[in-house]
Amino acid sequence: MRGATPAVAVMDGAGTVIGWTRAAEELTGYLVADVLGRPIGTLLPPGDRERPGAFVPRTGLTEVRRRDGEVVIVRAEAAPLTLGDEAGNRRECWLVSAIPAAVDLSTDTGALLESLISSFPVAMAIWDKDLRCVWFNEAAEQLSEGYPYYRIGRSLTEVIPGIDTRAVQEAMREVLADGRPTIDREARWSYRSQERALSVSLLPLEGADGRVLGVCSVALDFSNSKARDHLDLLREASVRLGSTLDVMNTAQELAELAVPVLADYVTVDLPEAMVPGIEPQQRLAAARAGSPVFRRAGAASVHEGMPEWLWERNETVSVPPRSPFTQVLRSRRPHFEPVLDTSPGTWLELDPDRARTVHATGMHSLIVIALEARGDVLGVAAFARTSNPAPFTRDDLFLAQELVTRAALSLDNARRYTRERLTALALQRELLPHDLCGSGAVEVASRYLPSDAQEGVGGDWYDTIPLPGGRIALVVGDVTGHGINAAASMGRLRTAVRTLAHLDLPPDELLTHLDQLMAEDARGFDATSATCLYAVYDPRTGSCTMAAAGHPPPAIVAPSGEVTFPSLPAGTPIGVGLGAFGSRDLHLPAGTLLALYTDGLIETRHADLDAGMARLGDALARAALRSATPEHVCTAVMRAIVGDAPAEDDIALLIARIQD
Repeated sequence: MRGATPAVAVMDGAGTVIGWTRAAEELTGYLVADVLGRPIGTLLPPGDRERPGAFVPRTGLTEVRRRDGEVVIVRAEAAPLTLGDEAGNRRECWLVSAIPAAVDLSTDTGALLESLISSFPVAMAIWDKDLRCVWFNEAAEQLSEGYPYYRIGRSLTEVIPGIDTRAVQEAMREVLADGRPTIDREARWSYRSQERALSVSLLPLEGADGRVLGVCSVALDFSNSKARDHLDLLREASVRLGSTLDVMNTAQELAELAVPVLADYVTVDLPEAMVPGIEPQQRLAAARAGSPVFRRAGAASVHEGMPEWLWERNETVSVPPRSPFTQVLRSRRPHFEPVLDTSPGTWLELDPDRARTVHATGMHSLIVIALEARGDVLGVAAFARTSNPAPFTRDDLFLAQELVTRAALSLDNARRYTRERLTALALQRELLPHDLCGSGAVEVASRYLPSDAQEGVGGDWYDTIPLPGGRIALVVGDVTGHGINAAASMGRLRTAVRTLAHLDLPPDELLTHLDQLMAEDARGFDATSATCLYAVYDPRTGSCTMAAAGHPPPAIVAPSGEVTFPSLPAGTPIGVGLGAFGSRDLHLPAGTLLALYTDGLIETRHADLDAGMARLGDALARAALRSATPEHVCTAVMRAIVGDAPAEDDIALLIARIQD
């Protein structure tokens, strides 16, 4: 349509068509014979300057109704015209020209304006009242493959699989109805597995009389904008940072998140005080004179092989006293150097290794920020640019500070969690028996595996207790909860079991007394409960008496290799205070293998207890050969069921083989 000829018509003073060109036929679909002698009002609405008995055509943007019923937005121009001779036959007429608004070439200015708009890097389109596309520019054409409504004559009401236009239809109809624009409305659509984010504005297209004739849509694609990248980075940081509660992993996550969106090279250094098991270094700004000792905890680079890397992760990092790193630690204010000063006399002279790396990699912009949380300085993060020629801006500094703040809180949480976990694990291991004794009646072996879950160490335990007459008590239990409190409760419970065992109580009575003790010791919401399996084996009779308090049944491997899980009288967990327990006597011949365990060995998020017991039975059957020692059985069972996978819950396993 570029370069189209204007449609021209001539009307007399009453608005009757007396002249009609071929271009007018093409624009309206009406032939000359169809319109000559007819009022133009059927095609072109009259203007506001009507006078009785006179016709004044409308100019500017208006609508023309085609023969097929379609409405076309045009720009109309009109000029008075006098026809006839001077002999008294003069007639006052109008010469009207019209051209579609999309290709308005009525003036040189219009052509220039169209050229500018067409090449403008923002997708623009014009839609008529029926939501049909009547014009679009080159930027919109580039989006048309993924958004096929950018086609002349195509309506948004057409259904195209995979594209939902209901929201934009509703928005456009609101603009057509009230004439108020919609500005900066976010829209998303996907094409070829790529999601695009657009800022869409809808502007009313008004005619000369103020009526809304259509809508102009302006769509700005900001999918790859810097601001969007920063928002996506912060969104990802809120999900990833601290997800593992591991100090080293969190530091590495911070480095990887910032590359390449923010920086080309990032390092995260933590003081040795952050090493698990060591108290945190308090207030490094007031630390002793000299350089604090740091370890490289995280690093990432846009370059393969990281040529900027002077120290590998976990290695000790050198920090010169006059460097930006120590200044940041003392002042707790960020070091912002958009253009890195490498001239003589700077801190780099005191750090030749870093100076060589700076020159070799073209490092030209630097940000250093202290990792600070809850009053403690936990380390320092450095952001540098090498390949990206643009220096850091204040916006980049604010983004880096936000990332570091989030990472510091996650690091502090990880540090506290690690410290508490190690304390609970040390307490747990200290409270477990170090040297199990089978007292000649049985040969025993055990394993304890703490949970790798974020909830922390639990309260699983096992024990063997020699009793009068050569008998031996075997016990396994599991305290609810995790952490130091669960470990401490386990220690109290194990001590109580040993005390009651020396009273030579039957298993069911021992559990009853234990239940009463824990119920009396309950403290409201801090009350602790536990499951327990208590068994007494008498080598003189080969009898084993067992009682359980909400605990999984033992596994018994007969000398023939058959594995069974004997059912025991049901009992409530210890600490409930009901004291409803029963016992069962079983005969265990020499060579029988008895396995007591906690539910962490058989229960996972993906398998219930029955499936877990079946796996345990298979593992015991393969491992419990008559010549296999309990130690070998423990190792084989743990390898078969747990393997190298992280333990979802604490596991305690006690294996006892009946001696000949």
